[in-house]
Amino acid sequence: MRDSIIGKYHEKISCKDLTLAMSLVRPFRLYGDDALLLKEAELTKEKYGSVRRVYIVFDQDNVVEEDFQRLMIENNPTDEVKVIIDSDHMVMFSKPKELCSFLQEIEDKFS
Repeated sequence: MRDSIIGKYHEKISCKDLTLAMSLVRPFRLYGDDALLLKEAELTKEKYGSVRRVYIVFDQDNVVEEDFQRLMIENNPTDEVKVIIDSDHMVMFSKPKELCSFLQEIEDKFS
């Protein structure tokens, strides 16, 4: 199973970076207190609708494929869409400079 996860999530990462990344992975619960989550995460125009959103597409993501990313954008419109070419699911390892550059651009534009 470990190898299949590595194959999907870390296709474009060097062996050195992958070893470091795997040493930093910690288990976590995706959903903790479901009742609290439902109460606190209620989507309203006043809450969620007031936040500017930018989606960064990872065009070589084999976990969340680009077609599905585009569907999420269509169903949940954003203020802007950016694409990092040749990036996989773990873009912070496969294209860290490009990701940082986009995040800086977004911060400059929307802050």
